[in-house]
Amino acid sequence: MQPLIDYARTFGRRPEEFARLAEGQSPQVLFITCSDSRVVPALITGARPGELFELRTAGNIVPPHDSQHPTSEAATIEYAVEVLGVRDIVVCGHSHCGAVGALVRGDDLTAVPAVRDWLAGAPRPAGAAEDPEVAEGVQCHALTQLLRLRSYPCVERKTAEGTLGLHAWYYEVHTGSVRTHRAGTDTFEAL
Repeated sequence: MQPLIDYARTFGRRPEEFARLAEGQSPQVLFITCSDSRVVPALITGARPGELFELRTAGNIVPPHDSQHPTSEAATIEYAVEVLGVRDIVVCGHSHCGAVGALVRGDDLTAVPAVRDWLAGAPRPAGAAEDPEVAEGVQCHALTQLLRLRSYPCVERKTAEGTLGLHAWYYEVHTGSVRTHRAGTDTFEAL
C-alpha cells in the first residue's frame, strides 16, 4: 500500500495537467471490462484522463436490462449513451479470467455467495475447462455481453440509428495483445 500512497501524494502536485478536466468530460468510448487488477483500460488503449468512460464488473458482466429494478451497471450504460453520447462501446474480456473460468468449469461458489449470485445471471459459456487461459470461454462470454447490451433501449435505438458501434475485444494478460471480434468470420483477430 505504501508505494500507492507515496505516488498519490505526488500526483496532485501537477494541477496544471488536470485543470482542463474540471471543465467536463467527453469520452468517445464506454469501455466495459472485468474488475481484474491485471486489466488496465488506459494502459491497453493509451487513453488519457477523460477519454474513456469505464464500467468494471466481475467478469465484465452486463446484467439484462430491467427497467423495474435498475442497477449501477444499467445507470452507467444509460449515462454513457444518452448523456455523454459515446460513439462506441467495447466489451473487453481477458485471458485467465477467474469469473469466466468459474462459469466454464461450473465451480462450486458457495463460499462466496455474492460472487455465486452475480455469476448465476450469466449463461455458462463454451470452452475447455482445462484451459487456464479460458480463451474460448472468455470470447464467447464477451459476445454474450454484447447481445445483452442490445437489450438496453438506448443502445438498441442508437445502434439502429447507426450512431453507436458495439465491439468485443479479447485481451491476453500474458502477452499484452488485443484481439477484436470480426463478425464476417466470427473470429477474434489482432487489432
